[in-house]
Amino acid sequence: MTVRVKRTFEFDAPGEDVWEFIADPAKRAGAISVVERFDISDDGRHATWYLELPIPLVRSTVKVETEDVTVEEPTHVKFVGRSRVMRVTGEHTIEPSEEGCRLVNEFVVDGRLPGVETFFERNLDRELDNLEAALRQELESAE
Repeated sequence: MTVRVKRTFEFDAPGEDVWEFIADPAKRAGAISVVERFDISDDGRHATWYLELPIPLVRSTVKVETEDVTVEEPTHVKFVGRSRVMRVTGEHTIEPSEEGCRLVNEFVVDGRLPGVETFFERNLDRELDNLEAALRQELESAE
């Protein structure tokens, strides 16, 4: 089973400010609760996430190798993450709006072990809430 989620956030901020957050792999990873730690490569397009998933068949930290496969500054970034337990694709697209901008987020998780899809089916909305909260906090601190 594949889990797909699409959510849009509205911001009273310029798209360039949202881009500063969403184009940064460290900021994206830092907003996800199951990412215990992460390493960013020198090129800034690759990152390794270390996930702690509360799933019975996963008893160790899951290493997910991610890569920003599309970066169209200042409006679109797409990343792909691969591991032994799942494949995740995330896309973030910034669009102008009357008050500022909107951020369209799309995630697809394909699990390779039982329980992975169920976990993300139950928790992906919460993780997007975390991403939105971290982005809003960053925008407020920049004011």
